[in-house]
Amino acid sequence: MNIDTLVEAASQARERAHAPFSKFKVGAAVADQNGRIFTGCNIENASYGLTMCAERVAVFKAVSEGAAKLTHVAVVADTDKLTPPCGACRQILWEFCGDAELVLGNLAGQRITLSLSDIFPKPFDASFL
Repeated sequence: MNIDTLVEAASQARERAHAPFSKFKVGAAVADQNGRIFTGCNIENASYGLTMCAERVAVFKAVSEGAAKLTHVAVVADTDKLTPPCGACRQILWEFCGDAELVLGNLAGQRITLSLSDIFPKPFDASFL
């Protein structure tokens, strides 16, 4: 997987974010085992609880388009401190991506590459059911 391409896709998705309340735009991109990229952006509404994060949008789009194994994730925000996924997104990412490679980036070109287990060391998944 070309990480530059994945990060650029997340950055472009960020431009489509609908964040009229927080003004905090986030873009995400996930790649499947075949190299297909699926993007997402955060989408807010007045009832904050119904807001959808960029990471979940990207994963749900990938699943709805038939992606089987998601292998890479990129998240881009306009922040000085690189922004990791929230708790709800970590759960979804773990269930659909497993211990995938995660790249956090910002508009200044800073990046860090982690695995999902780095940010979510004791995940809950179907093995507990």
